[in-house]
Amino acid sequence: MNDLQVKELFNTDIDSVIVLLVDDQPLIVEEVRRQLESESDIEFYYCIDASQAVFEVEKIKPTVILQDLVMPGIDSLSLIKEYRNNPLTQNIPVVALSTKEDPFVKSRAFEAGANDYLVKLPDPIELVARIRYHSRSFNTTKQLDQACRALRTSQQQLLDTNLVLQRMNGALRRQANSDGMTGLSNRRHFDEFLASEWQRACNAGSEISLLMVDVDFFKLFNDNFGHSAGDDALKNVAAAIRDTIIDEAYLPARYGGEEFAIILPGASKSEAAKIAGSLRENIEAMKIPHISPRLDSVVTVSIGLATMAPKNSGNSKDLIELADKGLYLAKSKGRNQVAIFGG
Repeated sequence: MNDLQVKELFNTDIDSVIVLLVDDQPLIVEEVRRQLESESDIEFYYCIDASQAVFEVEKIKPTVILQDLVMPGIDSLSLIKEYRNNPLTQNIPVVALSTKEDPFVKSRAFEAGANDYLVKLPDPIELVARIRYHSRSFNTTKQLDQACRALRTSQQQLLDTNLVLQRMNGALRRQANSDGMTGLSNRRHFDEFLASEWQRACNAGSEISLLMVDVDFFKLFNDNFGHSAGDDALKNVAAAIRDTIIDEAYLPARYGGEEFAIILPGASKSEAAKIAGSLRENIEAMKIPHISPRLDSVVTVSIGLATMAPKNSGNSKDLIELADKGLYLAKSKGRNQVAIFGG
């Protein structure tokens, strides 16, 4: 809670007393004024025109309203209802003033929204006591409302701050886990993710597949087109990987240099082969010009695939080794293809 909210919380004097008398009789107004004049802490105001009563209440902001029930040109009970229907006045205590102790009139006054009922004019001691009671009750409620509002504001600010921090932490985690050039996961995140998913597969008795992807003849591409074009080619390959690997359970990563790796938790060998085939086709379809192995070539990739059902005695490096062997096999068989070592 900041200083402004604390100030707002305590800006209501719980002992302040502001009285507004709504009565068309000057004699009554003068008598009430006289009864209250010795109470130095009570501010007294009056309104003799009932049609201006709501306006005066909004302007003066009394802590209690003394409302005559018989006034010319207006139904005083309807006026009390107006106070209650107005957001600016609805909580201000209203003490109904009547010329007689009539249970029926009293009942109607309470139904309209009055908080109290007095036969005018009451004994000064009783009048002051009731004014003070209702004012203190009103001020206490107002102060509690302000405290609740300030608390809700503080809670919302805390939630907003936490949300910002979460987003910042998420952005920092993504930055820490991302390869700066391609935007895919980096090698460190790849290693962590593979170790975690390997253990998960061990516990669940499920399969895990891995694709090792290498850009064909990439050194020759750099030598002929330059490193800047080489970087652009890698970014385009990474974009194709992102467009192909749409399952959020899978992790595509830049493994190093022109090599990429894709972890496919829960994917069978046939499912992984289908994904690998689509990826190879999508990269070739980009038609990035290359001069190797022929002058009219385009950039292609070779993909090694491995699938294992991990056991606690094994190691995730075994999966990487098998996928690497598959990649070597794909290159040795002519590149631009998917190969499974021993499959």
